[in-house]
Amino acid sequence: MTAALSLQDIQPGFADPVYDAQRIFRRLMDAMARPGRIVDIDADIVPPVPGLEGLSAIALTLLDFETPVYLPRGEIGEALSGWLRFHCGCPVTTDPQEAVFAILSVTELLPISAFNSGDPKYPDRSTTLLLACPALEGGKHVSLTGPGIKEAAHIAPSGIPDSFWNEVMGDRSQFQLGVDIIMGTSNAVIGLPRTTRINEES
Repeated sequence: MTAALSLQDIQPGFADPVYDAQRIFRRLMDAMARPGRIVDIDADIVPPVPGLEGLSAIALTLLDFETPVYLPRGEIGEALSGWLRFHCGCPVTTDPQEAVFAILSVTELLPISAFNSGDPKYPDRSTTLLLACPALEGGKHVSLTGPGIKEAAHIAPSGIPDSFWNEVMGDRSQFQLGVDIIMGTSNAVIGLPRTTRINEES
């Protein structure tokens, strides 16, 4: 059984919680409004897991006591759990269907169908997946169309499982439903709202 974290074990969050959260929120909204665009998230924090600076800053901005979050199992999940509970007061769930947010890396990713895709009456109640990638370039190319994209956008995040894009396309086959996805590295993100249509490139 893992010992409970003491206050000395908790890494600090935002230096200025109000200003920093507003700044991160504006950058995140820019990423979601223009799907496929790589946005510098400008995270100035030291989370308990190196490499998750950008996504952790987003988590500090969006999570609160009403937003259950799903985390990876093991030491990484335990470290994130203690840090997020301290700074956000958010409950941690072991059921991905109950999660308003999920924070995972590409090596720990569950099938997209494991998460909540919303329902026709409340499509906004779907899970938002914060997905940590090794890089936002250098992987398999996919094209994006939909709101916020003039003609087509192209992205190639690395480390994505072969089945991932097919799962996402299936998840979004019913209009307005689907998991929102924010892909991130240590300090940059790509937003893929559920309204974005995705096609694999040959």
